Amino acid sequence: MFYREAGQFKASYGADLAIFPIRQDLIAVLGILIFAFIVVPLTATPYILTGILIPFLILSLAAVGLNILTGYAGQLSLGTAAFMAVGAFAAFNFALRVPGIPILLAFAGGGVVSALVGVLFGLPSLRIRGFYLAVATLAAQFFILWFLTKVGWISNYNSSGVITAQQIVILGYAFITPASKYLLILSIVTVMALAAKNMARSNVGRSWMAVRDMDVAAEVIGIPLMRAKLLAFAVSSFYCGVAGALFAYAYLGTVEPEAFSLDLSFRILFMVIIGGVGTVLGSFLGSGFVTLLPILLSVTVRFLDSNLGLHIAESSISNLELMLFGGFIIFFLIVEPHGLARLWQIAKEKLRLWPFPH
Repeated sequence: MFYREAGQFKASYGADLAIFPIRQDLIAVLGILIFAFIVVPLTATPYILTGILIPFLILSLAAVGLNILTGYAGQLSLGTAAFMAVGAFAAFNFALRVPGIPILLAFAGGGVVSALVGVLFGLPSLRIRGFYLAVATLAAQFFILWFLTKVGWISNYNSSGVITAQQIVILGYAFITPASKYLLILSIVTVMALAAKNMARSNVGRSWMAVRDMDVAAEVIGIPLMRAKLLAFAVSSFYCGVAGALFAYAYLGTVEPEAFSLDLSFRILFMVIIGGVGTVLGSFLGSGFVTLLPILLSVTVRFLDSNLGLHIAESSISNLELMLFGGFIIFFLIVEPHGLARLWQIAKEKLRLWPFPH
């Protein structure tokens, strides 16, 4: 009864295509943002901010980038972490070698460099697709990390392989505390997520979806395949590059190739599959699921250990975590291929018909 658009009249075509066509959705999103920007920094502990919310937001941004490429454009990629690494190292070099550059501009520069590298490795998509394209991007994952390790100039000839990231300072204010870093990341992720949502609803997004559904038919109706695919790789890599810079500067505090391993690429892919392919909301839902699952598993194991006396080794917990990830992926692929975002959409449709849901 409370989730209906009765009495909400749309007098223009633009109003009908609004990003939040139902007023309740707009109110809910504004409420979540107010809670995230005001209540959370004042009440959350440093552990919650640093250990849960900051990685959740950064990985959500990376998942949005992968969703643009895989969910909207239909181009498979297994090199997300490598493009994040390019963004992190490029931001480090911009801040190191360009005197006085604003740190936000260094992050954007890292995204631009990552976009250029993404276009380079997206060229095979003009000839191959599907499994073969996934293998090509997997090769990019190994080659980029090898390149970042072997070329000393990129790491400022650091022999340890672990580089301390520069301090985040904007307009003379140093972002040192977990709350300040959280607010900075939240602001960047909010703006970029809304931009991705609007981009998916534009002519560019519709061309991506046409290429995803049937590239031959898309080319017949006049959509240039080369421009659409390479633009998808560029935009996706830009998002991943910015996420990589934030991951290194605001979460790890170091810039190191080992942090952007193949395991991270698969984790982000799991987020997209579980959250929902082709939706911005699914990227956040999948990131929340993947981020919270190890914590919930650890809490459950400690509860069983203290109350039932079940002594479970740490190695078994890590293996159980991988088994659960695989099981949930199989479950969603069989039961609901569109992920958690589709389940949320079904719940909203039932609310609109309540008390007479189908």
